[in-house]
Amino acid sequence: MSEIINAPLPRQVADAYVDALVALDPITGTYLGVPESARLLPDFSPTGQQALAELSRATLDRLAEAEARPGADSDAERRCARLLRERLTADLAIHESGEHLRAISNLFSPLHFVRDSFTLMPTETAEHWADIAARLRAVPDSLAGYRVSLATGLEQGLPGGPRQVSTVIEQLGQWIGTDGGWFADFTREGPAELRTELDAAVAGATGALVALRDWLRDSYAPGIAGAPDVVGRDRYRRWARQWNGADLDLDEAYGYGWAEYHRIHAEMRTEAAKILPDATPWEVLHHLDEHGAAIEGAEETRVWLQKLMDDTIAALDGTHFELADRIKQVESMLAPPGSAAAPYYTAPSIDFSRPGRTWLPTMGETRFAVYDLVTTWYHEGVPGHHLQLAQWTHVADQLSRYQATVGQVSANCEGWALYAERLMDELGYLTDAERRLGYLDAQMMRSLRVIVDIGMHLELEIPEHSPFHPGERWTPELAQEFVDLHSGRPSDYVESELVRYLGMPGQAIGYKLGERAWLAGRDAARAAHGDSFDAKKWHMAALSQGSLGLDDLVAELAAL
Repeated sequence: MSEIINAPLPRQVADAYVDALVALDPITGTYLGVPESARLLPDFSPTGQQALAELSRATLDRLAEAEARPGADSDAERRCARLLRERLTADLAIHESGEHLRAISNLFSPLHFVRDSFTLMPTETAEHWADIAARLRAVPDSLAGYRVSLATGLEQGLPGGPRQVSTVIEQLGQWIGTDGGWFADFTREGPAELRTELDAAVAGATGALVALRDWLRDSYAPGIAGAPDVVGRDRYRRWARQWNGADLDLDEAYGYGWAEYHRIHAEMRTEAAKILPDATPWEVLHHLDEHGAAIEGAEETRVWLQKLMDDTIAALDGTHFELADRIKQVESMLAPPGSAAAPYYTAPSIDFSRPGRTWLPTMGETRFAVYDLVTTWYHEGVPGHHLQLAQWTHVADQLSRYQATVGQVSANCEGWALYAERLMDELGYLTDAERRLGYLDAQMMRSLRVIVDIGMHLELEIPEHSPFHPGERWTPELAQEFVDLHSGRPSDYVESELVRYLGMPGQAIGYKLGERAWLAGRDAARAAHGDSFDAKKWHMAALSQGSLGLDDLVAELAAL
């Protein structure tokens, strides 16, 4: 009995896991703002991945002991324990099926984690640049371990997807460049006294990129010729659990995607008619690309997006949210060349020394349509990802560092961000026909994701009510044609998105399914409170309970 009484509580187990994880994965340490991680990179070899799995198993054992301790049944401990168990169990299912041995995608892979880690490192002092040089010197060994994992997967009959491989080879070509490459560009502003050290480290890191690209092209790609790009139902179920925190009814979700497609399509036709009465919504969007409101210049667009976020914070704070001062700091950034096409967000460090940041990939463009920018930055910045993830970080000491950071569930976060877009529409910020059509186009894209992500990976039949190839079975080629026909985005963007869906099965469905959960939770809370429902109070309570999977989210939101 004394052993149970002296055992740590679940939140302590969760935070001990974070500390142990940072020791094995310094990139996570950099995301959290741990200075000791700055010179290191993870071991992506099978040995390194096995160490992560052993940590998960040991943590689950400690969690079982912690849940028997007095006090472990409080709401705070209960939520943390459920999240920790669900996340680690999902991670182990992915590991035990060998997914780490074919982890290659155009966005979410060890290779991308390595490069992205540099964009989050501080660069204010010579010591910071010395850390960068040390991490650059770690790139060859880290990528060599990654290559061992891929080679092992090939030997075990676990190939990556051919489209992922060809896309990553192209990305590596961009990163390598012809004039020193991305690492050289990144270190160009380094101090003169470290120039020789930085240049040598850059040469080694860039050489590692060249070696990986050549091996992928000459050895790995021929070895996976004929492998499928889709994953099938069993692999998809595991990944859907990992991304969504739920055991989903995939056929029901596929039907929901179609229902949303038809609903949103009708709204789009109404808004499009206000701009060009005889045109389809996508003809109108293409018209707006050329003739609608736009920002000219990449840097000018970055500045415009910064003002949009600052103005939105000023308008929402005190009315629909109650924001701490440090949450009001968010930076608009241009994404490094060779990124995937979609904008993205990076959360603040745990001490807010690095603020939250939104990232715009320019894809070589210099003109950016306002109809697309506004709703996207409501999603990526404010009141979307930034408000949620920065609030989690702000209340981490009341939760656990685990719940506020590495324990996040993608569908919870993406669902909130899509809910945030809808909230801005509900609050009247999208009354202009151009901007509202852009919002509906973004909603349509998320509905298309549910349809094609589930449809092509499970090779489902296209229903008879579809205006597109009814009765046929989904393929990646049909999926790209379908999205091209129903999106205002350029074809190269759509192609990048489809490659992303193929390489991250189950992730793309979390936007609409997560939004549905957030709306259901709000509706239930409003019904419970009646006329006394306080939206601002509910929003802040909802954003302060940390990460939850979709299995738990609706019930927890309803109880607030």
